[in-house]
Amino acid sequence: MLKSVKIENFRGFKSFELQQLGRINLLVGENNSGKTSILEAIQLLCSRTNLEPLGEIMINRGEYFWNENLNLREERELDISHLFHDHEFQVDSAFSISGINDVDKEYFCITLSNGIQSMNFRVSWHLEKEQPEILIFPLSDNNCLDLKFIKRSNRDKQNKAPRIIFINSSSLNTAKMTEFFDEVVLNPEEKLVTEALRIIDKKIKRIAPANVQKASQMMRLRSAESHTGFYVRLADSKQRVPIGSMGDGIWRILGIALATVCAKDGYLFIDEIDTGLHFTTMSDMWKLIWQTAKRLNVQVFATTHNSDCWQSLADITEQEDATEDGIRIHRIEKGKETSIVFIEPEIVIAAEENIEVR
Repeated sequence: MLKSVKIENFRGFKSFELQQLGRINLLVGENNSGKTSILEAIQLLCSRTNLEPLGEIMINRGEYFWNENLNLREERELDISHLFHDHEFQVDSAFSISGINDVDKEYFCITLSNGIQSMNFRVSWHLEKEQPEILIFPLSDNNCLDLKFIKRSNRDKQNKAPRIIFINSSSLNTAKMTEFFDEVVLNPEEKLVTEALRIIDKKIKRIAPANVQKASQMMRLRSAESHTGFYVRLADSKQRVPIGSMGDGIWRILGIALATVCAKDGYLFIDEIDTGLHFTTMSDMWKLIWQTAKRLNVQVFATTHNSDCWQSLADITEQEDATEDGIRIHRIEKGKETSIVFIEPEIVIAAEENIEVR
């Protein structure tokens, strides 16, 4: 579990540090203060030399160009300028993320250097006092990174990065939800997922994936945001109900529950965690996350703009034995080099006294 993280020259941060990290870490702050960038930075650190998360991050942000190659096929190239502070880079530019965990210090760094015919994109990760794992890829003529190199980065089976799951504000897509559900079906965690859905609707008795032979082919035709592929059974009905008929909150809480369970011994990142959720569900959501994260050794990083969200976390902080692993709220202020940290007693007092922490 990470205890602190330092970010240098990454996106909007020249230098920034998160300290006193806990089991659950909720990031609050104004728009464009860098909360999502912090989630991305920690995700890159934990991913080591697997660059697939980097590709997903940049594609989700639209930080790419379409390039027509010699085979007349359009392929994406990542515009890496946006990874560096103030969107600018040159030879020898670098950004780094380092962290102190329970037993060691780890470093992730991307450096640009001169190659034979083009600039090189050099990725390194290492633990303190150990030799680094290094990947080097050439940039294209317009100093972008070909997406094919990203896909190659995780072929090395020696990369033993912990499990990392990132849920953005638009939630998980059908393919990812189905993948995670396959991991928990017929395991004790399947019951936990059903209980999570009951946070939204007490009448839900069971959830199951759609039994469709051509599901994998159909998946390509579906929108990434579509809420399909699952049915629920309600206590007062003999008819199975498509999960898309149940509203956005059901889909959001299903994704959070599946991701928390499947992130065992790893890290879970949730951007705008309260998306689609009514304030009355948030205390139960946090209780689910807290208890599952403790049991399965998951460290959680989330963001919110919602006062009900952090106040509901304060309820859990007061009710549960949170001091063992730690619940933290970090306020991110633009231009500041460290977060303002609220530990358990301060979170409770802030909620009781209506002190604004956002």
